[in-house]
Amino acid sequence: MQQKELVEYIAKSLVDSPEQVEVRETEGEQGAVLELSVSHEDLGKIIGKQGRTARAIRTLLGAVSAKTKKRVVLEIIE
Repeated sequence: MQQKELVEYIAKSLVDSPEQVEVRETEGEQGAVLELSVSHEDLGKIIGKQGRTARAIRTLLGAVSAKTKKRVVLEIIE
């Protein structure tokens, strides 16, 4: 499973409107940037209390990207 599909799967599992989850991947010189956008009502579910959910998703991405030796950054679009 690639990083993009992993983020999309996790986000769709957390939100009330999974059809509005969108993940865009852009390649940079340092690695890839994943931009996650969800509906405005579901934004709090993705970020979590004090950013814990977002931090957990980024931790999972870090573990997967360490295995593939490709740096990935997750940005949550508001």
